[in-house]
Parts: sequence; C-alpha cells; structure tokens
Amino acid sequence: MTREAIIKKTIQVIHKLPEEKAAEIFDFADFVLNKFEEQQLKKGIDMLHNETKSFDFLYLEEDLYSEADL
Repeated sequence: MTREAIIKKTIQVIHKLPEEKAAEIFDFADFVLNKFEEQQLKKGIDMLHNETKSFDFLYLEEDLYSEADL
C-alpha cells in the first residue's frame, strides 16, 4: 500500500470515530512524529560528529596523569 493510500484510509477511519477517539489517534501520531524527529536529529548529530575533525585534538593530547598519580 502506498503512503497516500495509507493516509486516505486512515482519514476515512478517523472520520468515523467519535471526537475523543480521533484525539487519541492524533496524540499517538504526534508522539510517533516527535520520536521520529528526535531520531533524525540524533542521526544528524552523529553524522556531524563522525565527519568533522573538530574534536580530534582530544585524541592527540598526551596523558598528563596515570594510575600511579591516584
């Protein structure tokens, strides 16, 4: 089933429901959207982190302390 067909059938079902049930579907769809957007944001941040050299200096820094210093 295509995305457009899924949307059309979902809208048809929602039209048949009472207002409080339609509101539940909206709340669920909003929850799923927010979760998806959060995942996309995390992916973007991970891509930026992996592709940039901005933090490479942290790996090149010499160890100032050892376990013996504890």
